[in-house]
Amino acid sequence: MQDEPNSTALLAAVIRFLRESAAPLLPPREGFDARVAANALELVQRDLALGAASAAAEHDRLVALLGQDGSLADLNAALSERLRAGGPDAVTPAIAAHLWATTLEKLAIDQPRYSAYLRALEERKTPETT
Repeated sequence: MQDEPNSTALLAAVIRFLRESAAPLLPPREGFDARVAANALELVQRDLALGAASAAAEHDRLVALLGQDGSLADLNAALSERLRAGGPDAVTPAIAAHLWATTLEKLAIDQPRYSAYLRALEERKTPETT
């Protein structure tokens, strides 16, 4: 690929075209499909921007939790097996923190406007007062 426009700019242009130019001119069903396609491309755009760092952070947390290295899939399988075997459970603070961080990272890519996700981000910013 050439330096400019980069893949992020190309995705943004296609998303904008689908939403602003194509969808309004299409019959209702096809307009809906164009908006769905734009949403899917936005997910790809977020995955390109955040996915590698999110996966690396998840991998690092799993290595620390499990005391072993491996692929992300293998580490998740190992954690699942430990949980199934009655090892530390999901309320163990380190595991709960990992699961929550992983959930928030995945929502940042998949559903960044989800109201519960936005509330969780706000709660992280606001120190608890008791």
